[in-house]
Amino acid sequence: MTTPTVLPHVDAVQAALTGAGLTVYLGGAPTNAGWSPPGQFAVLYPDPGTASRASLAGERTDFSHMVQVTCVGATVERALWVADKVRKALDGPLSVAGRRAWQPEDQGGPPVQRDDDVTPPLWFVPVQYLIQSIPS
Repeated sequence: MTTPTVLPHVDAVQAALTGAGLTVYLGGAPTNAGWSPPGQFAVLYPDPGTASRASLAGERTDFSHMVQVTCVGATVERALWVADKVRKALDGPLSVAGRRAWQPEDQGGPPVQRDDDVTPPLWFVPVQYLIQSIPS
């Protein structure tokens, strides 16, 4: 049995969101010169997760971690539209090779906020999801 790792789970979340037609970045939006943000997008901020034992004598086989999906839009409505698309995309179990994953558990987040550090300003709302899996 192999100890579970975080990257296949992050890849599964990203695949679900891109499959729903969203532009998705990992760990932040690009900052290179000339990059212009699309009208709306999502940014994933995953934690490293926890691999735990299924029993006292067993190997570390169960896995859980949190992924914050920051939903960004040019308006409040577009940021909330992204949040709705994310919620629909994560409304079923993820596909992680060699694992059986639960439906991501929506943990909510704070209200929509305005980011005045970029020009033009953008609106964003972070939503956290608990991701869990066991060996298949």
